[in-house]
Amino acid sequence: MNNKLIALTTACLLSLSVNVSGKKITSPSGNIVVTTSVTDVGTPIYSITLNGRPVINNAPLGLVADFVDLSSGLKETGFQRDDVKREYVQDKIKKSNVEVNATSAIVTYEGEDGRVLNIEWHVADDGVAYRLGVPKQSERGSLRVLEEKNSFVFPQGTTTFLTSQSTPMIGWKRTKPSYEEYYVVDAPMDLPSQFGEGYTFPALFKTPDNVWALITETGVDGYYAASHLSDYKDGKYTIALPMPEENNGNGSASPAVALPGYTPWRVIAIGDDLAPIVETTLPWDLVEPRYTTSRPGRPGKGTWSWILWQDGSINLEDQKMYVDLASEMGYDNVLVDNWWDTNIGEEGIEELNQYAKSKGVNLLIWFSSSGDWNDIVQGPINRMNRPIVRKKTMQWLKNNDIHGIKVDFFGGDKQETIRLYEDILSDAADYDIDVIFHGCTLPRGWERMYPNFVGAEAVLASENMIFDQEFCDLEALQTTLHPFIRNATAIMEYGGTFLNKRMHRDNKHGNIRRTSDAFQLATAVLFQNPVQNFALAPNNLDDAPMVALEFMKEVPTTWDDIKFIDGYPGQFVVLARRHNDKWYVAGVSNLDKTVELELNLPMFEKEETVSMINDDRNGEPVKTRFTVKNPEKVKVKLNPLSGFIIMN
Repeated sequence: MNNKLIALTTACLLSLSVNVSGKKITSPSGNIVVTTSVTDVGTPIYSITLNGRPVINNAPLGLVADFVDLSSGLKETGFQRDDVKREYVQDKIKKSNVEVNATSAIVTYEGEDGRVLNIEWHVADDGVAYRLGVPKQSERGSLRVLEEKNSFVFPQGTTTFLTSQSTPMIGWKRTKPSYEEYYVVDAPMDLPSQFGEGYTFPALFKTPDNVWALITETGVDGYYAASHLSDYKDGKYTIALPMPEENNGNGSASPAVALPGYTPWRVIAIGDDLAPIVETTLPWDLVEPRYTTSRPGRPGKGTWSWILWQDGSINLEDQKMYVDLASEMGYDNVLVDNWWDTNIGEEGIEELNQYAKSKGVNLLIWFSSSGDWNDIVQGPINRMNRPIVRKKTMQWLKNNDIHGIKVDFFGGDKQETIRLYEDILSDAADYDIDVIFHGCTLPRGWERMYPNFVGAEAVLASENMIFDQEFCDLEALQTTLHPFIRNATAIMEYGGTFLNKRMHRDNKHGNIRRTSDAFQLATAVLFQNPVQNFALAPNNLDDAPMVALEFMKEVPTTWDDIKFIDGYPGQFVVLARRHNDKWYVAGVSNLDKTVELELNLPMFEKEETVSMINDDRNGEPVKTRFTVKNPEKVKVKLNPLSGFIIMN
């Protein structure tokens, strides 16, 4: 029997064994309906429809703990429903003012021996979220989660846009998993993952009825572990816990939960087109700030020498050149990357900091996350993993008015590692320091949970263009995926926008950039992160087109609104972002031919004059102005491996 037939048979058996006395939870507009029920063996299941079209079909829920099984032998015994309406302000995500309008519900399940499970639902017009709540079971006040049964059963014929979970302790200096693998595009569900360990969040799916679903999780903190998806098996994907070998075996792969306690929220953004996927705020709607700070996180633009000049540039002379570049561009920051402790030293950093301050520029300082769970030799190591040395280091930073750090090479999703992320953020907040994570896990609601969290990589990012020509060749493909997947669910510190044609300090050697300058400029709008460290170099002040430099001086890094305009994952993307009253419409292409797009741009007025940056006949960026005759039919030519920006 082949895999597809097995999956179909399994789905049919689940359908036949459903106890139909479950509950329906409907979104405010009625477009999304969640139906809960139990199978005849007492397993909680759920289904989701969008305007009557199936999205999830009878997917099992529950968990197995060290002393109790909350995945079978249960029956529904309670149901509470409520309406959710509230607003919040968030300055680091795709929208600054968010209105939450949803239906919430708690379904209670009970079994023998006092077993109780609550499943909490949040059903909005753009998606669904759920989490498991576990009350005290008899006299037990804590449990250890051995397995989650929470799953996702998509209709047969659904295609996937997924990136594989890496095997632990492989890759550069045994630092993986670090959320830095390639995506598959429009792949069948039964395609095995690259390493046999499933897939990382976020994960995008397209059903045969052209319904889109983007799965992630949010609200992950030190009270649980981060999760991922299993491979497709028995007709479903299941929540998978961390692997025991992660972080060199440090910490348990089984989360420990004090009772009453909760799993993180599992989030499914849903739409009959891609707008709800790109525009969703569900990962932040479900969480609250965990602490307050004396000020918001500092957004800003910056430069960093390492991306093009690599390790050899971590010296005072080269860093001062990048300070001068940042000053000339009107940027806020310079990121001083690895090896500064030996190549520059603390006294040298203090000297560099004084020089930067005289130029109106701030320093961001790199650290390794640890020293005992990989083979990293780049220093400084062992400054962030333990509280005493971490606070001593942060006091030194505060004494020198250095208020930003980048912490790298985490390599795992265990509860112990999530606690380290949280501890670094919490301690940094006490010393007025903002934090960027690199070589890290996906942020899961952290932009709202932790006020001084300002960036995370968690993607196969721009630095790979230095290391491998293949990545340069695939840059356009990856870029046309991230707005729909990775950057749709969390901020993304990509470190891109190259104006060098070659990936080398002299701009004459190294890997060849395939994309145009207009493409690179568009990514500064497409990729959203409040602190952007762009891949500009000092030579660009002389060899880059003036139109490119002027745009890079003005483009913001925080946004007040977002609108999906057009595109398809892996082919092309056009979206619009608003900063204050100004709209930026950006598009890039991975297509192999020029296409004439007719865009609906309601943010522009009829007869309004706008600016456009795209390619001239020689492939060089040029800025022109034109009058919008009909905002619903704005024609734009999109060239292969190129892009454009339209601004009012």
